[in-house]
Amino acid sequence: MSDLVLISGNANLDMAAKIAETLQRPLLDVEVGRFSDGEINVRIHENIRGTDVFIIQPTNPPAEHILELLLLLDAVKRASCRRATAVLPYFGYARQDRKDRPRVPIGARLMANLITKAGADRVLTIDLHAPQIQGFFDIPLDHLYSAPVLLKHFADRSHENMAVVAPDVGSLKMARSFAKRLGAPLAIVDKRRPAANEAEVMNFIGDVKDKEVIIFDDMIDTAGTITQAAEVCAQEGAVSVTTCATHPIFSGRALERLNQSSIHEVVVSNTIPFTRFSECPKVKVLDMSTLLAEAIERIHLEKTVSKLFV
Repeated sequence: MSDLVLISGNANLDMAAKIAETLQRPLLDVEVGRFSDGEINVRIHENIRGTDVFIIQPTNPPAEHILELLLLLDAVKRASCRRATAVLPYFGYARQDRKDRPRVPIGARLMANLITKAGADRVLTIDLHAPQIQGFFDIPLDHLYSAPVLLKHFADRSHENMAVVAPDVGSLKMARSFAKRLGAPLAIVDKRRPAANEAEVMNFIGDVKDKEVIIFDDMIDTAGTITQAAEVCAQEGAVSVTTCATHPIFSGRALERLNQSSIHEVVVSNTIPFTRFSECPKVKVLDMSTLLAEAIERIHLEKTVSKLFV
């Protein structure tokens, strides 16, 4: 069997280092820099002919992260690696998964095409915004779920007085799964979205009176949806509100909104690096590197990955 090789772009070096430590493999010596005009310059300093390469690079903004991934994929294929797997803890542009208005792109499909054409033989990712995006790829895709890591955070808490809330219909399936595992009732915030990054609450379905509420979603971007849902829960009589999301995008006024909200804890993962704790001490970051490391090892050894879904 060919050697396992780990490569990282600049998007999440800390997670890549933790994965390498868990697997007891060094990160390959790769130069990912810039020419004087700003173009990305990629160079691999070691022989990788015939190896099984895993490129760890989430595609969160800025767009340079996507370009780094594409150039790294092209470089390893031209260096005659046996297989190249794109490890995307966060898959960007996933919200553009359909043509919901005239004259708009389907960005998620475009990103899938670019990654495939650049040379990826396989993709490994966590909590896609829409699971059907797997169908945009014409190569194998392993879709991991953050549930085991996130649920472990709440394992020591009493579930008797707990309620799970889905902040919108799109997150209902994920929230229902968490509610079932926690043995807690489920409530739903019915909202509409008049424009991108804007949300308006219409109805609340369920009972959270005197409950410790956990709001589950796959990502927090501007925090508009999650903070509105939290305020509705508070109005409905919730004792406390915790939010839990896999991907901490935190764009615009997100941290300011979270600070000003009634949310007392914001639980996220390190699929996207977060270091701005001084701006929002409510944020708690959980580590997904062990989950990804085990998935990488299983893929390399041609073992089933479904064992990680429990």
